[in-house]
Amino acid sequence: MFRDKRETDAATPLDDDEAAALIPTHIGTRAALNAWEQANIAVGMTWLRGRRRRGTVLDQGVLKEVHRRMFAATWTWAGTYRTTGKNIGVPAGDIPRCVHELLEDVKFWIAHATYDATEIGVRFHHRLVQIHPFPNGNGRNARLMTDELVRELGAEPFTWGSGSLDDEGAVRARYIGALRAADRGDLVPLVAFVRS
Repeated sequence: MFRDKRETDAATPLDDDEAAALIPTHIGTRAALNAWEQANIAVGMTWLRGRRRRGTVLDQGVLKEVHRRMFAATWTWAGTYRTTGKNIGVPAGDIPRCVHELLEDVKFWIAHATYDATEIGVRFHHRLVQIHPFPNGNGRNARLMTDELVRELGAEPFTWGSGSLDDEGAVRARYIGALRAADRGDLVPLVAFVRS
């Protein structure tokens, strides 16, 4: 059974119940899990892009459905907000309220042209990752949702450092570093990263 207890690479460790909810029983390593999930993420991408005519991504139902479709072949809890504490994120009981506040803030920024499309996308992405609504897959879900939001705003989707964020390496290290800078109130590295 795959279990990830590492915290040094900024991956979210799973508790025993979450890890037991892995659907494919043949998965034994982080690399195998990443490959399996990547093959299934395309399902979520296809669904999200196919629903463009039905309105904005700024809806909790859409957020949860995208996560469910991305990870339904991997985790029994796909599309369900987490119920446990993590090494990152708001307390589990605050997730629905925090997501609602984020979505309302983004709607306000758009309606009042508070920021350009890139900064709206960066702020949305950072806060969604900070909230950390799901047991796992938050970064991938947030990146997909952000790209769709930026498209809705008429801009090109982000390039996310033009490399893989699933594996340890320089691109992921820059991404984590940019998120940590944003945690401290400095969005400049994250703005630079998403367009590099």
